[in-house]
Amino acid sequence: MVLSSNNTGTQVIEFLMICFPGMQDTQHWLSIILASLLVLALGANFVLLMTIWQEASLYEPMYYLLAIFSVLDVTLCLTVIPKVLLIFWFNMTTISFSGCFLQMFIMNTFLPMESSTFLVMAYDRYVAICHPLCSSIITEQFVINAAIFIVFQNLLATLPTPVLAARLNYCASKVVENCICANISVIKLSCGDIHLNKLYQFVSVWCLLGSDLVLILLSYCFMLKAVISLQSGGTTTKALSTCGSHLILILFFCTLLLVFIFTNKAGKKIPSEVPILLNVLHHLIPPALNPIVYGVRTQEIKQGIIKLFKSS
Repeated sequence: MVLSSNNTGTQVIEFLMICFPGMQDTQHWLSIILASLLVLALGANFVLLMTIWQEASLYEPMYYLLAIFSVLDVTLCLTVIPKVLLIFWFNMTTISFSGCFLQMFIMNTFLPMESSTFLVMAYDRYVAICHPLCSSIITEQFVINAAIFIVFQNLLATLPTPVLAARLNYCASKVVENCICANISVIKLSCGDIHLNKLYQFVSVWCLLGSDLVLILLSYCFMLKAVISLQSGGTTTKALSTCGSHLILILFFCTLLLVFIFTNKAGKKIPSEVPILLNVLHHLIPPALNPIVYGVRTQEIKQGIIKLFKSS
């Protein structure tokens, strides 16, 4: 913790981040797992992006959305995990005041962007299955417009979270009991009123992630109804396979997120290290597995990856 004094009082310029207070002896082993997952996540997403970039047959809206999703995954990984590894390996626990709130901003903005991208991907699958004659709706221009809307919607909705947190007066302990600058972990160090901060985060998260999840579930209900009504077994299998990869990605995303939320709500009933670890893993496991799932389950991407490695 570093403080500087001026005419207006004491100003915080750094925070101290303590990841797992009771697990110092096992942090090095955990760091090996996290580093391996980081290498896997970056490598897999890089291969996927290069495959989509170089394979002309993948110049389609669905694969553009997948590329956007990979960029968001990589950004979240690089925002969180390198700092965690620096804490584990070199005890570099300090983080600047501005750096902490920049990390908070990126996490709070890019996570809902992933959710919104899932929604657009679900809409693409919905049109392909329920309204195949209207498939011309999903064009490159549609993806561009959707991406612009996603960026501006989430920037405007999530920017107040770090801004409100940064404006608080931090005069108590400056030790963040977390591996990352999560909003709640930081603002509870303030000696001011944080009810507005908590309320805004709750409303913004559930309005963004909650509405996306509801719409995704509705779209899959309509798709399931349409698939059941199909007479051809082969057509049914093909329709389900087009949604399988996307549904697996949603399960990765939602499962860890929901487990993290519920463990946080459990409070003292579970060790404090559990939600911290889940928060870190949520920035690693989906990014590491998402491109692998699409690479294994999507024939076009699999062929593109083979061609990429043969040409290199």
